Amino acid sequence: MDLELAGKSVIVTGGASNIGRAITLGFAREGAKITIAELDLEQAEKVAAEARELGAAEVQVAQTDITDMAQVQSMVAKAVDNYGGVDVLVNNVGWDDLMFFSQTTPEFWQKIIQINFVGMLNCTYTVLEHIAKSSGAIVSISSDASRQGEPREAVYGGMKAGINSFMKTIAKENGRYGVRCNVVCPGVTVPEETEEVSDGSMWADRGAMFTEDQFEKIAASLPLKKLGRPKDLANAVLFLSSKAVAGHVTGQVLSVSGGYSMIG
Repeated sequence: MDLELAGKSVIVTGGASNIGRAITLGFAREGAKITIAELDLEQAEKVAAEARELGAAEVQVAQTDITDMAQVQSMVAKAVDNYGGVDVLVNNVGWDDLMFFSQTTPEFWQKIIQINFVGMLNCTYTVLEHIAKSSGAIVSISSDASRQGEPREAVYGGMKAGINSFMKTIAKENGRYGVRCNVVCPGVTVPEETEEVSDGSMWADRGAMFTEDQFEKIAASLPLKKLGRPKDLANAVLFLSSKAVAGHVTGQVLSVSGGYSMIG
């Protein structure tokens, strides 16, 4: 099926690591024009080369700290200037360090808030006028921790829940312009190779997240009996980005987690 994404101008934040990398490569296969907004310039250039080989119409890298509004504005201007506008924004950047709330500090809270929520606000605010002009789509990556709570992810889950509510409001405010805004909630999503993640990724040290025994137990607890992979999330993002197949879908929060969360 043709998703009609060929030639579309797409921004993927954190587009060089784990889920973001899979999303970038998914849009590449569809022939999109991609702007990878990423802190890790070396990893981003590597993924950009992969995207070109897979058929992306064009790919550019914009080294961006999404918590810095000036850098976000520069990144969006680069997409608009070089690709004529923005059709799709994927707010993919996210970060956490698993620990119980009683073990955290106010400094930690601020880091989680800035990366997971304020960065998304910066990107959405800056891109919105361009998305409105193209009647495009915004897809934000949240987490199933936002939907039913998860120990050791209190502040992270709270910020991701904020994304869910925020995106529904933006969908209602901007639907009159043909703008569609949706959310994808991963469960545990594990990169298949360490080369798929940047040095700053929460998955850079896979063992620091979960032990292999814990991975097995997580998989066994899920209805589908398997862990998520980055491509699982990328497929959902591509679907929601496509006006051809999801043109009447907006304001939705979709769990892609092997059945971890089943909220009606």
